[in-house]
Amino acid sequence: MRELPRQLTVDELAELFEGRTRFVERLAALEDPLGSAPDVVAEAPEEELLEALAAHPQIGAGALSERSAREQGPDADAAVMTELAYLNQVYEEKFGFRFVVFVNRRPKREILEVLRGRLQNTRDDELETAMRELIAIARDRWEHP
Repeated sequence: MRELPRQLTVDELAELFEGRTRFVERLAALEDPLGSAPDVVAEAPEEELLEALAAHPQIGAGALSERSAREQGPDADAAVMTELAYLNQVYEEKFGFRFVVFVNRRPKREILEVLRGRLQNTRDDELETAMRELIAIARDRWEHP
C-alpha cells in the first residue's frame, strides 16, 4: 500500500480519475490533492464536478479501461446486467449525471442494490455522494496500484 503523496501530476491524477478534467487540473495544483479533494468539491462549480463524473466509466458498460474492468470484475448474469443498464439510465435521467460507486470488489448484484438505494436521494445529496465515491476510487487506485 502506498502512502498518499504530497503532490501528484496532472497525468497521475488523470489516470486515477479516468481523465483529464478541470477538477483534476485543480487538484494537481495542490499539495495533498487526494486529501484536499473534498474541499475542492465544495468550492468547484457544478459543471466541473459533472465533467469529472462523466469521465468515469458507467458501471457494467462494455468499454472500460483495464483498471475499471479489473475493479468491476466479471459480468454478472444477463438479468443483473440488463437491470443495471436500465437503472443506470433511470439514474442519469433523474440526476443528470453518471452513477459512480466505489465498487471495492463487490459483485454487480450488490452494486445493483446500492444503485436502487441511491435513486431515493435528492439530487444535491446524490451529487455529493457521487463525488465522495469518485474520490474514494481514486484514493484506492493510488494506495493499491
